[in-house]
Amino acid sequence: MIHSLLAKMDAKIGFDEAKAHCDVPCGIYDPSAAQISALTVVRMMDLMSDLLSGLSEWDGESANKIIRYVAQKEEHAEQVKHEIRIIWGDYIKAPQVEAHPNIHQLTHDIMTTASKCRQGTSRDDGLALVDLVNQFAEIFWATKGVDTKRAECPYAPNLETVYPAL
Repeated sequence: MIHSLLAKMDAKIGFDEAKAHCDVPCGIYDPSAAQISALTVVRMMDLMSDLLSGLSEWDGESANKIIRYVAQKEEHAEQVKHEIRIIWGDYIKAPQVEAHPNIHQLTHDIMTTASKCRQGTSRDDGLALVDLVNQFAEIFWATKGVDTKRAECPYAPNLETVYPAL
């Protein structure tokens, strides 16, 4: 009922039309949160591996650390999925897909690799996740006309990360 009333008013008065292509104001998307989360996944895997390899006996302190590392690994793998899903769903539109036709497959690969990271402790899966998110970041920045560079992140796990070249 309200819609039909507003439509009739619009026909007589001619309201200015507002358009938006996303849920939030444009320009605040940034893949860096997904990148940091992917790096955190690898870091938690490394901490788990280090703890378990040096463990002579299982105790409450070690169990507590492992549980916390696993919880953080899973939370950050899910955060990768969340951040990428938001950019892909809200920002990526036909012009970006035309310029980067692999974006849908890349997004799917990120989702499935992040799920593997949640399910297991394979560092190779974690490294693959970082690589995929870096590829996504390069595409994202290219859609903004921003050049990127790769550099080792300045904290553990010290992996190569894509940064905007500002």
